[in-house]
Amino acid sequence: MTNNILSRFIDEHNYDVRVSGNGRWIDQKCALDAVCFVADCIVDYIQKGGKQPFQSPDIWHADYSIENVQHLFGKPDPTIRTTLDEYNKFFRQPMKMLAAAGVLREDGILNNTIQFSVEKPEVLEYIALRERNSFEFLCMYIEKTLKDSGLWDSFETFFDLQTKEALLDLKTTFSDFCIKYTPINTTVEANRIFSKVLNPLACKMHLKGIERGYLSKSMITYDKIMYNQANWRDKAVGKDKNIARGDFIQAPQQDNQMYQYRVSRAIKYLRQFNDKYNEGKSEVLDKFSVGEAATHMHHIFPRNQYRIIAEYMENLIALTSGQHLQAAHPNGNTSVVDPAYQYTCLIAKTESIRKNIMSNHGEPVIYDFDAFMYVLDVGLKTDYFEALPSCDFNSVLTGIEFNF
Repeated sequence: MTNNILSRFIDEHNYDVRVSGNGRWIDQKCALDAVCFVADCIVDYIQKGGKQPFQSPDIWHADYSIENVQHLFGKPDPTIRTTLDEYNKFFRQPMKMLAAAGVLREDGILNNTIQFSVEKPEVLEYIALRERNSFEFLCMYIEKTLKDSGLWDSFETFFDLQTKEALLDLKTTFSDFCIKYTPINTTVEANRIFSKVLNPLACKMHLKGIERGYLSKSMITYDKIMYNQANWRDKAVGKDKNIARGDFIQAPQQDNQMYQYRVSRAIKYLRQFNDKYNEGKSEVLDKFSVGEAATHMHHIFPRNQYRIIAEYMENLIALTSGQHLQAAHPNGNTSVVDPAYQYTCLIAKTESIRKNIMSNHGEPVIYDFDAFMYVLDVGLKTDYFEALPSCDFNSVLTGIEFNF
């Protein structure tokens, strides 16, 4: 799926809150990384034979969710009864938002619990693939909802003026709208979701937004709209209120766990894609690929040397075990990369990405041209690729030849 296809999906829907009356079209837990993670958990649940319709506990009781939500977001065991309410919010709020957007579908209530089904699996998989996709989806969805609901002009005024007074006016307009058209009946409740509406757009436009209820001192950056990983950990292990969260949380450990998750997620999705749409074959055709399945997902630029691009599928290539352990890593020494074979992998990967973006036959678009350019610039230590026109694959090949 490309942004153009995603945009067409969004445009097909009328998100006018004045018509739907849906006060939960977005909510506090709908940060881009939380939405991406919940989407990934739903995709994994369905792929492993999970029944539909499902409900929020079906997703967060799954082994994949339990393992990763604790590691990535510092949460306690989700099977403990005392965490029920928080876990329901963390998973249910993004699910309700995805249903409001038409990605999921609400199938009524059973035993006081909302039932969900997947309405658009290709969109759900796109959101689950990487946080950047989730961000793009959120921005498109929020903007379309505001335009459909007659609120966009008020947001544009704030983005034009970028003043404290404009922010106050916008908060009042948004709060009054929520109270008039949705079950939200207090300004406090409306303000809780206001930042989730405003800040992703501010980040996209490189403008100021809202921080702690006030106009931000500088533009909203990507890291400021991620889910606050500290919230539940405070409750779970009894953090002293006098200890700052930054001192309390072991950030490097959390970062490493998120890194491992993202790398594993990229490997998982490439393996699934290659098995389904490339018959499990290697992306490189040579003597080592004859009659063998591509069971190894190889980092073209090694993950131990290029940590920053290890989670990019554009840096992964499906190889057979022979290609991986004899050609890519001579004598099976994974700390050594054969330069000639690395070049071969880059050329082959360029063709795989070109086909997926430019000439696919209905399979999902899993690659991003700009992300591939970033991988190449980092891996080849150049700034050549970032300047290339979108999808100019001939120049990509020229650049690989020139910079390798």
